[in-house]
Amino acid sequence: MITILLIANTSMIKLATTGILSLLAGGVLSYLVWNVTQKKKSANIINEAKTEAEVIKKDKILQAKEKFLQLKAEHEKFINERNNKLNQAENRFKQKEATLSQKFEESQRAKKEIDTIRRNLETQMELVDKKEQELVKLHKQQVEQLEAASGLSAEEAKEQLIESLKEEAKTEAISYINEIVDEARLSANREAKKIVIETIQRVATETAIENAVTVFNIESDEIKGRIIGREGRNIRALEAATGVEIIVDDTPEAIILSAFDPVRREIARLSLHQLVTDGRIHPARIEEVVAKTRKQIEEEIVEVGKRTTIDLGVHGLHPEMIRLIGKMKYRSSYGQNLLQHSREVANLCAIMASELGLNTKLAKRAGLLHDIGKVSDEDPELPHAVYGMKLAEKHKEKPEVCNAIGAHHDEVEMTSLIAPIVQVCDAISGARPGARREVVESYIKRLKELENLALSFPGVLKTYAIQAGRELRVIVGSGQVSDKDADALSYEIAKRIQDEMTYPGQVKITVIRETRAVSFAK
Repeated sequence: MITILLIANTSMIKLATTGILSLLAGGVLSYLVWNVTQKKKSANIINEAKTEAEVIKKDKILQAKEKFLQLKAEHEKFINERNNKLNQAENRFKQKEATLSQKFEESQRAKKEIDTIRRNLETQMELVDKKEQELVKLHKQQVEQLEAASGLSAEEAKEQLIESLKEEAKTEAISYINEIVDEARLSANREAKKIVIETIQRVATETAIENAVTVFNIESDEIKGRIIGREGRNIRALEAATGVEIIVDDTPEAIILSAFDPVRREIARLSLHQLVTDGRIHPARIEEVVAKTRKQIEEEIVEVGKRTTIDLGVHGLHPEMIRLIGKMKYRSSYGQNLLQHSREVANLCAIMASELGLNTKLAKRAGLLHDIGKVSDEDPELPHAVYGMKLAEKHKEKPEVCNAIGAHHDEVEMTSLIAPIVQVCDAISGARPGARREVVESYIKRLKELENLALSFPGVLKTYAIQAGRELRVIVGSGQVSDKDADALSYEIAKRIQDEMTYPGQVKITVIRETRAVSFAK
């Protein structure tokens, strides 16, 4: 049994060994085939890589050659441009050298000519000195001969000559002074006049307005009774609420509102209009409407102030200053609306500052605020210019603006160039025709004083003040005043007017002298 099993196991081992050997032989064969295939693929890849490397190498060589040629061309171009510039610079240098050489030669020739002229002048000076000595001797001899002939010494003759020419010299001197004054005035003030005239011509605003009363028109006289109320209670309530005197008289279809405060008059006018339109007029309603109207006016004042600053381009103002600017709308000065006046002065200041090369924004700001002291809620004892300056300082305005406000009526010393501009523009705005009203009595009185002053001079027959007192025509007698005396008379009249009278602007004095010959044919 054991022998049989061993034989069987041996057979199985042989079979297994044979199978394994077969498998190994097949695997080795497959590996050899795969290895050969991989080597062929590797060889193909290497060949392709070599081919691509050759192509890339050739491309790079071509690109390098092109880059080299390009750099070479640029280098040659740069060299050529530099050579051209060097050649041009060399040519310019040669031209300058030739010019300098020519100028040097000309200066040498000029120097020689100057030397020749100097020698000639020295010779001529020697001749002049000799002739001067001869003239002195001749003059001395002639003076001695004249003294012997006239029996007077040279000093006595001079005194007589001076006395004889004294009056003539005085007349000619006055005429000469007038000419010098006119010439100096023209030459010194030409630019200033040009600036002022151009400034005035570029600004135009409204004329004077009423400033004490407001007329409220009504449809019929029946409404007057309703406004007065039973036993006058409505009108008393209205006057107490607005602070305005209401005058109801026989004037048809009109009620007069009288007050020096324009804001109060406007509140009363608008309140009356609303009450009459609504129809309900009694004390409680009156107080309600007046309170509402006062609030509307305050809002309108602020809105007007803001709109004014925006129109003029003045920014950064304190809200209180903006409110005071709006309040100017309801204030007048000598019949001239204060807001219009301030806007006009602001524009004038900007124009004049621009002409003079100064800060236009600062000048416009000072011109707008120059009368801010007139609309204060308080009632200070200070002049409005000084109080306006203090208000501006309180609200952090610049020192130049504060000084211009305080100095525009000479209450404060001027410390900047904007101050005289504001002063001049304020005068221009107030002095233009139609800006302010003048009391008729004082106006006529000033004209009469002007005419009487000229009549006080000897030889004056008639005087006429024309052009609103800005020109004075003086008619003199031809037998009493000569042509030379006319110049002296106009000068003396002008001087007395300057010393004794107060007048706006300037007064032109024209002296008229004429000779008439009259005959009759019969």
